[in-house]
Amino acid sequence: MRSMNQLGNDLYSGKTSFPFVGRRRLWFLIAAILVIASALVPLFRPIQFSIEFTGGSQFTVTGLEAPIDQITATEAVHSVVPDATTKVATVGDTAVRVQTDQLTDAQSREVTAALAEAYDVPESEVSASFIGPSWGADVTRQSLWGLAIFLALTFLILALYFRTWKMSVSAIIGLVDVLVITIGVYALFGFEISPAAVIGFLTILSYALYDTTVVFDKIRENTSEDGEVSGRTFGESVNLAVNQTLVRSINTTVVAILPTGAILFIGLVWVGAQTLTDLSLAIFVGTIVAAYSTLFVASPLYSLLRENEPAIKTRDQRVLDARALARIPA
Repeated sequence: MRSMNQLGNDLYSGKTSFPFVGRRRLWFLIAAILVIASALVPLFRPIQFSIEFTGGSQFTVTGLEAPIDQITATEAVHSVVPDATTKVATVGDTAVRVQTDQLTDAQSREVTAALAEAYDVPESEVSASFIGPSWGADVTRQSLWGLAIFLALTFLILALYFRTWKMSVSAIIGLVDVLVITIGVYALFGFEISPAAVIGFLTILSYALYDTTVVFDKIRENTSEDGEVSGRTFGESVNLAVNQTLVRSINTTVVAILPTGAILFIGLVWVGAQTLTDLSLAIFVGTIVAAYSTLFVASPLYSLLRENEPAIKTRDQRVLDARALARIPA
């Protein structure tokens, strides 16, 4: 604990410094590779959308005993509709959920009977539901509108709070970076995007915005204190601010992912609650990506956008000239 405190003190005072701004080309290159790779993943592994987005039929068989054989459900569905696409998942230790393409009423009744017979349970233990494509399209449209409104309000609020659009641009790019990489992870590992996952995406964007705002507030504090006698360039002031908030960012991220990871494990392994799993998975992945984006993308990008302003260029050159003169022996 004492060494961690010492590290925090050294980072805050500038005695120890990680080159977030100084090596930004490397960080931007890594970020670009991650974003491009995430954007290309769906070309090779298409994004899996839940039934709420695509529409289809869903059957839930309850009253079962562990272990539950998922292949039995697939075979039961195929005995009625041979070419049906099925997704089977266990729900806890006593139920199984089967999702298929859109079926007719007659096919749904036959599948219900087939599932009841396959698992040797009464038909009353098999529930069937249907989600139409128009409802799925409505969910998709509302999700996209929610995301667009969130980003627009974020840009406006940050511009008003920090009184510069360049912080807003940096923050928005950081948020998009978080969103693209998180969705890329979902596609890469075959995770399903559901309404609960969309809620999780918006939640981690809010977390990323909070983390970015805290860091940017410290950046504003440092750069506003840079006067004529300051010995730091603008980029150095930004880098110092990021280092001063580094321990806080790490601690906040760890505190956030530990309970989220526990919820993810419980939902995935023990309870089998799909909604709980989708929500916690999005938050778990997104929280880690958000911490990286704030430190390595948003903050160095803001420094880059401001360093070419005439007033800042003039002051930075004055600082560099003063250092050069100080190194000249008398």
